[in-house]
Amino acid sequence: MRRHRLVLALFALLLLLLPLVTAVADETVIGGWTPIKNIGDPHVKEIAEFAVSEYNQSQKKSLVFQSVVRGETQVVAGIKYRLVISVNEGDSLANYEAVVWEKIWIKFRKLISFNKAGN
Repeated sequence: MRRHRLVLALFALLLLLLPLVTAVADETVIGGWTPIKNIGDPHVKEIAEFAVSEYNQSQKKSLVFQSVVRGETQVVAGIKYRLVISVNEGDSLANYEAVVWEKIWIKFRKLISFNKAGN
């Protein structure tokens, strides 16, 4: 009886993992970075504004968010966003690369890194 339950549980687990197998077949690398198709998405903008705000607060700076230039996501325990963000830095524009980790179901966000982007 226990063996049948174990086989049934493994079969159910296999069915749950089927979407992951499909994602791999579609050339999506599980755990890899995937380009964000719509960088104009309001949630992406919210993540970018959060990154600039956290950086300003921790470094006592006054960068002003302008736009998201490009970005990628990575599925981890939540989602990591790696964004190139255009900011107003005094009287000039500059690009910074920010990595933000989000677990939306527990309302958790953390700025992992925020560095001036290379060309």
